[in-house]
Formats: sequence, structure tokens, C-alpha cells
Amino acid sequence: MGENIGQFLPMILIFVVAYFFMIRPQMKRQKDEKRFAAELKKGDRVITKSGLHGKIMELSEKDSSCILETMAGKLKFDRSAISMEMSKKLNTPKAVKK
Repeated sequence: MGENIGQFLPMILIFVVAYFFMIRPQMKRQKDEKRFAAELKKGDRVITKSGLHGKIMELSEKDSSCILETMAGKLKFDRSAISMEMSKKLNTPKAVKK
């Protein structure tokens, strides 16, 4: 019986490592992006995943979209098209250089 467990131990270890280094972080990231999209509010400055900069003018709960005001006018985007990382960088105050 101990031999059987010994044969499967490497497979079990590979699965555990894959879970903690690949699957779990991806699940956390999806949860964070969902929370970010839900917390968007009118007036937030955002960047879409395609790189378009704008300010949220309207939010629609019905179809999970938002209207962004850009230099090109007003454009309608799905909330999932807004980049969490780039938008957070845009809204983070920059350190003052001495």
C-alpha cells in the first residue's frame, strides 16, 4: 500500500504546486477585477484594455456598460473592457521627486 502512494506522490505534488502558483492567483485576480468593475462610479478616470483614456459619464446596470467621455466624444463600453491595472496606475498619485 505504501508503494502505491509513493507512485502518486509526484503527481499530487505537481497538482498542489500548480494550484498555489497558477489556479489560485488567477481566481483571486478574477475576483478583484469583478469587484473593481462593480465599484466604478460616475466621474472616475479610467483606461480601457485597448488603451483608450476617458472619464465615466454614465453607468448602466441593465447591460453592465458605461459611457466614457473622451477627446473623441462619448463612447459606450462594456465594464469588462476597462483595465483594472492601468486605471489604478492612472489614479495613483505620483511621488514628488526631490
